[in-house]
Amino acid sequence: MSCTWPNRRYGHLAPGTDDIRLRIGPGQNLGGFPIGIIFIDGVRYPYLPGNVCNGWTYDFPVRMRAVEGLEVRELFAADGSLRDRVIDTCLALQREGVRAISSGCGFFGTFQREVREALDIPVGLSSLIQVPWIEQVIKSDERIGVLTASAPDITPKLLEGCGIEHPERLVIRGLQDEPEFSAIVDSRGEFDNGGVRQEMIAATRELMATPGAPIGAILLECSDMPPYASDVQRAAGVPVFDFITLIRWLESSVAQTPYQGFL
Repeated sequence: MSCTWPNRRYGHLAPGTDDIRLRIGPGQNLGGFPIGIIFIDGVRYPYLPGNVCNGWTYDFPVRMRAVEGLEVRELFAADGSLRDRVIDTCLALQREGVRAISSGCGFFGTFQREVREALDIPVGLSSLIQVPWIEQVIKSDERIGVLTASAPDITPKLLEGCGIEHPERLVIRGLQDEPEFSAIVDSRGEFDNGGVRQEMIAATRELMATPGAPIGAILLECSDMPPYASDVQRAAGVPVFDFITLIRWLESSVAQTPYQGFL
């Protein structure tokens, strides 16, 4: 196991490689969590498998921590006073030994730059930070469709915080006014799963039919949308990116394991 920065202890213990001196950082009293997730405290609705905040979504351990007292609308408003609370929550996860941090809402991306500079580990707070990379893998004359929990709250400040330099390539469709999906944003405690699925499919078809340059990929902003990613892809016929593609990418970079097998 190697060590560079105190909070970047990478390595994989296996028989034959574990006869080494080990150490743990101040404040860490658990281990084995490659990914940490911060999430909104004041929400109430079912978390399906595939949701960022459902542990069954992952095939690796994930440590989750709420930003205490945070409400959905407060995060959407992106008040600068939230920054320190978000940073403190991420620092707590870093002390607990996670190797990278993401979040349970794309609107945390407003604070992406400040948080990454405050921590010693990789940070990807919003699925939207994948946009610059998606631009590199689709054709230059194609656009990116974005399905979001709240289109009016996709502000220039949020996009800038996520490193998006060409917002004109985005086609944004919000689900904030849909009868069932709005139950998530409004924390009504329940929703019709089939209804949400149909709303996601209908929104996808609207995106794909938008006049102008073709849409070459779809990005799901909201952490509650990955359970429907396969439905979106079936309806659109293009690559679909979401929070889970981001988190898996982060995990694979900080939890490399040796390959073994026959030559």
